[in-house]
Amino acid sequence: MKAKSYSRQELIALLRRQGIAPTHQRLEIAHVLFSRCEHLAADQILALVNERHAETSKATVYNTLNLFRDCGLIREVIVDPKRVFYDPNTQPHHHLYNIDTGEITDIPAADLAISGLPDLPPGMVTEGIDIVVRVRTL
Repeated sequence: MKAKSYSRQELIALLRRQGIAPTHQRLEIAHVLFSRCEHLAADQILALVNERHAETSKATVYNTLNLFRDCGLIREVIVDPKRVFYDPNTQPHHHLYNIDTGEITDIPAADLAISGLPDLPPGMVTEGIDIVVRVRTL
């Protein structure tokens, strides 16, 4: 996903399409997420939002990220139990996580072949598969 410069009106339209009221703080958080197209942790998003307008609380950032996730605007990428990143690319893809640097890069879904999935319990369907490949320097 390529970084794009979003106008305020485009961000308002993006949020409204998902049924989200476009408050000032939600627009600032959306601007950080969608204009950068990076995998960011909540504390990074908070810092970037507050660089522009130092008025957003940590709770507001977490609540907004959860709302955006629940509405399908972003994905959570959990690289370990203590590290969660937010990804504005909601298309099917996987991730490469560098443990040494903390950098996450996308792996196109077509670059991985998945086979041998277990039989699902009756009445269940697969919603998605998320793969995180963790690497480190030797």
